[in-house]
Amino acid sequence: MNNFALRVQCKSTRGIVAETSTFLTEQGCNITDSSQFDDTDTGNFFMRNSFSSEEGVTLAEIEERFAGIAAKYEMKAEFFDETSKPKVIIMVSRFGHCLNDLLYRWQIGALPIDIVAVISNHMDYQKVVVNHDIPFHCIKVTKENKPEAEARIMQVVDDTGADLIVLARYMQILSDQMCTQMSGKIINIHHSFLPSFKGANPYKQAFERGVKLIGATSHYVTADLDEGPIIEQDITRVTHAQSPADYVSLGRDVEAQVLSRAIHAHIHGRVFLNGNKTVVFPASPGSFASERMG
Repeated sequence: MNNFALRVQCKSTRGIVAETSTFLTEQGCNITDSSQFDDTDTGNFFMRNSFSSEEGVTLAEIEERFAGIAAKYEMKAEFFDETSKPKVIIMVSRFGHCLNDLLYRWQIGALPIDIVAVISNHMDYQKVVVNHDIPFHCIKVTKENKPEAEARIMQVVDDTGADLIVLARYMQILSDQMCTQMSGKIINIHHSFLPSFKGANPYKQAFERGVKLIGATSHYVTADLDEGPIIEQDITRVTHAQSPADYVSLGRDVEAQVLSRAIHAHIHGRVFLNGNKTVVFPASPGSFASERMG
């Protein structure tokens, strides 16, 4: 039995859900999970169906037969195999908590991706990465060599066939050109103190202001720094009795969890871009345990 998924995005029109369900049934498929959202503000419709092919119909055959319905509703329709592992490149600088967390989740099977490379502008994590049998690329970035450095990064993307880039606390600003070229394919993580506490030592600034909530935001990268469409967020409480070091430790934990959940949502096709926002469908009950591990 094959497990597939269908993502649909189009203008809201009566009959889409019924016709899609009927089509999948006629192809010998069983829908195992379905989520829909009708955005009344924009008139956009979003749907994601998980389904199993019980009669041996291939994904290519289903996609070809669905073309007529897709054309009828002028929809953007994407079919994919839910068991396939997307190829991912992780980029990191000198804060390794997110990298180490992702490597561990990947190693125990909680994060179903194929990490094809790790890129860093420093050598700090070369040994860690190589010990996981993952190619490590140190690409130094300066004001003078930034275009050449990004060209080398994109060469790694092309050579590996990467589907997604994860910025696991990569502390370099990507060019507008790279953001545009990889639109919807770069996920970033940062603390949620912005724009209140910018620059160095944001956790120390938060401590000095008596902040009671520490949070993290994961989003798609755009040319607008740290303002891309948000995928996932979370918070944890702090008290007056905790130190700046506690703030940092708790903040790093939240960052790692939020980033892994954002990656999970993306690779399972549960995230849809909706202008400057996203539509993120929840994990199906059958995948709840693995999603929460991630």
